[in-house]
Amino acid sequence: MNYEALRAVFRRTNALLGTDWSMHDLRHTAALRMSRDKRLTLRDVQTILGHAHLGTTADVYLVEEEEQVIARVQEYLADREERAKRPAPSAAAAGYEASDLAVLFGGGQS
Repeated sequence: MNYEALRAVFRRTNALLGTDWSMHDLRHTAALRMSRDKRLTLRDVQTILGHAHLGTTADVYLVEEEEQVIARVQEYLADREERAKRPAPSAAAAGYEASDLAVLFGGGQS
């Protein structure tokens, strides 16, 4: 399908649905989806879109929904709290003599 044929499809569809979608809207939607796909880097998306500068791609497509950011922060905080509850590994378990660590960290010899 050539460019004019696709534009005609959009005109007919927009008239039928009462919308105002364009081929650029499809490009933008595809780019947003690609930028959120963990298998693609932002550099990959830049290359696909043909942007000369990575900043152009980042400024437009590194947009996250507030709910996603909040969910990640909550997950981070919950994980941090869980790690804080775990006992610190002992010096012996790490393979060091407690007296050596005391000297190293300024506690003197024990």
